[in-house]
Amino acid sequence: MAVSFSFSDKVAIVTGAGGGLGRAHALALAERGAKILVNDVGGAVSGGGTDERPAAEVVAEVERRGGEAMVSRADVTDVRDVEGMVAQTIQRWGRVDILINNAGILRDRSFAKMDVEDFRRVLDVHLMGAVHCTKAVWPHMVQQGFGRVLMTTSGSGIYGNFGQANYGAAKSGVVGLMNVLAIEGARKGIHVNTLAPTAATRMTEDLIDPDTTAVLEPESIAPGALFLVSDAAPNKTILAAGAGVFAVARMEESAGVYLPEEARLPETVADRWSEISDMSASVVTGSAFDQTARYVELAGAHSEPTGVPQ
Repeated sequence: MAVSFSFSDKVAIVTGAGGGLGRAHALALAERGAKILVNDVGGAVSGGGTDERPAAEVVAEVERRGGEAMVSRADVTDVRDVEGMVAQTIQRWGRVDILINNAGILRDRSFAKMDVEDFRRVLDVHLMGAVHCTKAVWPHMVQQGFGRVLMTTSGSGIYGNFGQANYGAAKSGVVGLMNVLAIEGARKGIHVNTLAPTAATRMTEDLIDPDTTAVLEPESIAPGALFLVSDAAPNKTILAAGAGVFAVARMEESAGVYLPEEARLPETVADRWSEISDMSASVVTGSAFDQTARYVELAGAHSEPTGVPQ
């Protein structure tokens, strides 16, 4: 191998780290020398209740292996709790280099039968939880001139899944959050990426058949997570991972078809749909402004020349 990753000088906060993916991320980082704040309220998959044992057991496991870790039972939906968690980290270790936003809950139901409160609660944990945690660490990362933030999305957020309108919306939301923060953080040495894991955890035990579970261990995802929070991490990237497979997912557009003013009718859009939807020459766009500039350039290339003929 050309590169060997060490995190011996890094401090990481991992939310939802009492089990599943968060636990795997925390243990993998600790194994390579990172100091870990293990955050977990220890609630049920649906978000109810608390249990101090899961986070404490992960901390104990890190310490048995010779690493440094401490517990936080901060609720990521509570801004004050999150601010206290980050202050706790800074007080003990003086910095925070890595944030993995992994905390989550499920309240699955078809959209027609879903209570609005269940929709809002899932958004609060996944999306606003990521906002609260990232907002709290951001000024410290700016001051250091270095930071790595990892969001957690899913196939439900990228592609959709029946019965998960709340979860899919929240998981799509963190991708939008990444897209903006990656741009804002780049000049400050902060890289923001997103992991799209497929793993067998408490949250998926009723969704994945037992025969498949064996190959979807959370530990198979951790190498991708560590790469995305390393010094060598890319920026503004969605890494899908599961069963030892790693792939990049991205948003892209077709090249675009210019319609002159007299042809801007829904009938024309329908007539030329095969061209408009042709992805054979797709384009990956860096930002909303880049998209606008490309459209203006495309329109300009088809406009009539102006001025006095020579």
